[in-house]
Amino acid sequence: MEAPLEAKLVPIDAISIVLIIAAIASAVLAVRFKEMLFSAISLAVLSVMIAIIFFKLDSPYAGVFELSICAGLITALFVSVISLTKRK
Repeated sequence: MEAPLEAKLVPIDAISIVLIIAAIASAVLAVRFKEMLFSAISLAVLSVMIAIIFFKLDSPYAGVFELSICAGLITALFVSVISLTKRK
């Protein structure tokens, strides 16, 4: 019989607080920017912050996925679609 999984408490340090505040700030900026390109870059920064938080939580697979797919691929798609739009 397997041992039950135990929850591991993560200590809150100054770096974690700064990462969370930066993630919240970039999410708010993504909504508030008028320019779509700035919003896409702000979402990329948010994805990088979340990836760093995943790495701090000892979850490297989630961090690599977040960094490569969300911050890399999705941002490239957003920027390419924004470049195809026409201004009025």
